[in-house]
Amino acid sequence: MDVLARLHYLQPASPAPVSYACEPPPGTPWESARYEARTVPIADARGTATSLEREGFELRPAPTRVRRFDDDELRALYDPECAELALALTGARRACVFDHQLRRRSASTELNFGRRRQGLVLNDEAAAARVRRHAIVDVWRSIAGPVLDTPLALCDARSVQAAELVAGEVRYARRTGEIDYLGHSPRHRRSYFAAMERDEALVFKQFDSQAAGCSRFVPHAAFDLPHVPPGTPPRARVNRASAGSASGPRRPRPAGRPATATARAAPARCRGP
Repeated sequence: MDVLARLHYLQPASPAPVSYACEPPPGTPWESARYEARTVPIADARGTATSLEREGFELRPAPTRVRRFDDDELRALYDPECAELALALTGARRACVFDHQLRRRSASTELNFGRRRQGLVLNDEAAAARVRRHAIVDVWRSIAGPVLDTPLALCDARSVQAAELVAGEVRYARRTGEIDYLGHSPRHRRSYFAAMERDEALVFKQFDSQAAGCSRFVPHAAFDLPHVPPGTPPRARVNRASAGSASGPRRPRPAGRPATATARAAPARCRGP
């Protein structure tokens, strides 16, 4: 059902956002950004025909062969499944899984990061030059039954402007990543999918190099459902980021169509010719 829930937005006067995924230097805070909490409507999109190309996200039936969700099974079984799903939904000719998160909850602004990510998974300059369009999609899944406490809210890509995004840094022990933050706007339209099950996959856009005629990015954040009964099992989820590329006209690609695995240097795992 539709809900009113709190989301945290970047404050207009916040310092440049920098967060640490490792122990920060002495005297440095874990996060520099300042947020404001807003109570906003979030629509239940279950039963609604959303589209990866229009709103920027869609929920798909996606049974998985993975049982333990450990590193070995994720790489051997789940990464190829995610790449195949990305190929089927986008019509891309090639997809590479290059990033992941596994979490268990205890009780004119130019978009550049997508182009940098393309270089991480397609580092052959001649091959990269032939790519007409590339995109990054995220595959988000529950790994422990229905999500009843903290689902994912997604902002309809048509209600967000690129100029609203604020680039921030995520600093790891050996590298620095980039993440976009969003301030509040009454124009934003938010959705979630109630009680997501283990055999469903929520696929949404992180970046699309095509500048017009499609969704390009989907701001997203977990939120606490109101009135969750005591004893509700905590959420556990996995998400995989996949980069897909197309070097010719876009063609629909039916799910389940075989794809040829292409050897790549770790950590990217690819499907397609």
